[in-house]
Amino acid sequence: MTLNQLKNQLELQTTLAFELPDGSLVPNHFHITEVGKVTKHFIDCGGVIRKEEVVNLQLWESNDYDHRLHPDKMLQILTLSEKAFNLKNLEIEVEYQGKTIQKYGIELKGQNYLLTQKKTACLAEDACGIPEAKTDATSSCAPGSGCC
Repeated sequence: MTLNQLKNQLELQTTLAFELPDGSLVPNHFHITEVGKVTKHFIDCGGVIRKEEVVNLQLWESNDYDHRLHPDKMLQILTLSEKAFNLKNLEIEVEYQGKTIQKYGIELKGQNYLLTQKKTACLAEDACGIPEAKTDATSSCAPGSGCC
């Protein structure tokens, strides 16, 4: 989800709920403690210099059980951050504390914002000599296939 998509969606909502990949919800007394632009400037294993930018939101919870962030307040925070950092319509990445700081993508699921799992990948598979994954239609373990 991009910054503009999130802002547009917030204008339509009356409550906020963030859902983790396992289906549990971030406690509704969460805070947004950071909004920023994160720039990653790196070289991949194939020697290509790359630059990635995302809008980073950090969700945090404490024992402030009376706190409730509403969509209009979150929209104000995003608008202020957009002006302060000259944010463009970048993809959003969400940080949330698990066993360590975890990073998620975000998408809308009904009325909830689903925090989606992110994965690492090789960006230069052709330069690394990583073979393509082979699919063999005859290797199915269906009844009568002879593989079981």
